[in-house]
Amino acid sequence: MSAMTDAVRTARARRGLDRDRVESGLLRVLRPVVIVLLLLVAIVPFYYMVLLSFRTLDSLLQNPGALWIAVDELDLSTYLDVLAPVDAGGQGFVVFMRNSLLVALATVALTLLVSIPGSYAVSRLRFFGRRQVSALFLAVYFFPAILLAVPLFVFFTQIGLRGSLVGLLLVYVSQVAAVSIYTLRNYFATIPVSLEEAAALDGANRFQIMTKVSIPLAMPAIVSNGLFIFMIAWNEFLFALLFLVEKRDSWTVSLGLSQLSGSIEVPTTVLMAGSVILTLPIIALFFASERLLVGGLTAGAEKG
Repeated sequence: MSAMTDAVRTARARRGLDRDRVESGLLRVLRPVVIVLLLLVAIVPFYYMVLLSFRTLDSLLQNPGALWIAVDELDLSTYLDVLAPVDAGGQGFVVFMRNSLLVALATVALTLLVSIPGSYAVSRLRFFGRRQVSALFLAVYFFPAILLAVPLFVFFTQIGLRGSLVGLLLVYVSQVAAVSIYTLRNYFATIPVSLEEAAALDGANRFQIMTKVSIPLAMPAIVSNGLFIFMIAWNEFLFALLFLVEKRDSWTVSLGLSQLSGSIEVPTTVLMAGSVILTLPIIALFFASERLLVGGLTAGAEKG
């Protein structure tokens, strides 16, 4: 009986080893294949968009499916057309990029100014309804933007801020402040309380503890949160369309690009050049801070 039991156990162990060997071999083959496929799905459309932006319209019409062109066929006139002022016959994207940059940077600054003390208070201070307030911050972000579009449009029209970058800035801050507070609150919760208690024993007040102990330790999360907010403000389209469509000088770059795509007079090559101009700053910013961005956004996931 014992010998039979040992034989059964040995057979099961062998089957387990064989199964594990097969699964390991299969994963070893599939992993690079899946990675290559994902890279192709992500890179090929962007590569084709960049390629189209450097081609002439005649060349594109003759061979629209070409994935490679000679160096002497490269044409920079599309970018000059996109960046040139409207008075010079261009699309005025320099003004759009300036507006987007101002709005995005101001959104980051104001949001962090509100969310840093707010998230620290929710994380450290004890008050009635603390957990409910934290949940409400996240719940605000769950509301679809389209539900708020009409009330905000009417409200900002009444107070005279429709068509103004200031009004758009206020909408952006109100949209992203809640999720920023929720994210930073989780990170502040991972900072040991003992460090703040040691500072308090040395005579530091609550404001000094926050500014000299907690905020420096949370700087990776703060920076990554700022980058995340910048990307949202740079790419946002719905509220930019509602508030700024009547005033071209205040257009953001996403709104300017949408107007290019909706015009039958604009060549495809010019549209692709505008798309590259819209996309490249975000890609460059992401790759320059990829480790900090991913690490900061996930650092508070274990506690909170």
